[in-house]
Amino acid sequence: MLPTLRRSRPPRVFARYYAKPSGLSAKPAENVVPEPSLKQEKPAIPEIPPLQRPLGVSDVPTTAVKTWSQRGDDFFNQEKQLDKRKHLVKEASTGYFYDLHMTRVHGGKTWLAPSVLIRQDKALYFPDITGSRLNDGIKTHTTTLCSGRISVISMLSTKISEYHASSYTDRVNEMYQDHPSYQYVQINLQENLLKSLLVNLFLSSLRSSVPSRLQPTYLVSRQNMEYVREQLGMVNTRIGYVYLVDEMLKVRWAACADAKPEEQEALLRGVGVLLNRTKKEKKNASP
Repeated sequence: MLPTLRRSRPPRVFARYYAKPSGLSAKPAENVVPEPSLKQEKPAIPEIPPLQRPLGVSDVPTTAVKTWSQRGDDFFNQEKQLDKRKHLVKEASTGYFYDLHMTRVHGGKTWLAPSVLIRQDKALYFPDITGSRLNDGIKTHTTTLCSGRISVISMLSTKISEYHASSYTDRVNEMYQDHPSYQYVQINLQENLLKSLLVNLFLSSLRSSVPSRLQPTYLVSRQNMEYVREQLGMVNTRIGYVYLVDEMLKVRWAACADAKPEEQEALLRGVGVLLNRTKKEKKNASP
C-alpha cells in the first residue's frame, strides 16, 4: 500500500505579531488624499431666464429696396460693420450641431416670455420679410401685410417648430379669428437652398395641411435672416418663435419653444389689450 500523504496545513498566524504598537494612534494620516468617488454628480440644469430686452430692429421696416448710395453708407458705418464682425466671430466659434444639442436642455427654450406687453415707446420693430403667399404664390412683404393690424407671427423652420407655434396660437386664434383687426401670420422660413427647393416641390401637400382661411397669410420665404436673428432672439433654428406685433409693426411680446400655461395666458391678455386699444383709437378718430 502506498503511504497516505497528509495535507499540509497553512502556518498559524499569531495575532501578537500583527498587533498595533501601543504608541501609534488609529487616526488616518493627515496628508493622505482620499480617493475620488466613482459616482460623478450631474451638473445642475440652469433655470430658464425671463426675456431681458425688447426684441426687434431699430430701423423702421420698409418695402423699398436699398439704393447703391444707401448700401455704401452701410458699408462705411463703423457701428454696423462692428456688429457684423461680432456676428461672424460668434458664428465661427459655434459648432454645426449646436442648435440640435441645445434642444436637449429645456427643449431648446432659452428665455421665458414676458407676462405683460412691452411698452410701445421701448418696443422695437419687426423686420420686413418677403415671401410667397401659399394660396396664390404672390410675393408679399410683412410690412404691407401687418401694417394697421394686430398680428401674431409664427416663425417656422422645422416640424417641431410647427408644434411649438400651435401650443401658443391655437387658443388665441380660436378666440379672435373673426375679429376684423386680428390676423395670424405664418412664415415658413427656409434659408437653406436645398430645403427651400424641397418645400417648393411639396407646396400642394402643404396647402392641403393648412386651412384655406390661413393660406393668404402663410408666407414661404427663403430670405437671409443671418444678421437679424440675434436681434429677434432667434438663436436656435430648430425651434419655433412667436411674436405679437401691433399696428405700428412693433414687437410687443415674444415667446419661443413649447408654451407654458402662463405664457399662453400672457398672449391671450396681450392680444385682447391691443385689440381694445385699437378699437378705442378708431372710435375716437371717427367724427
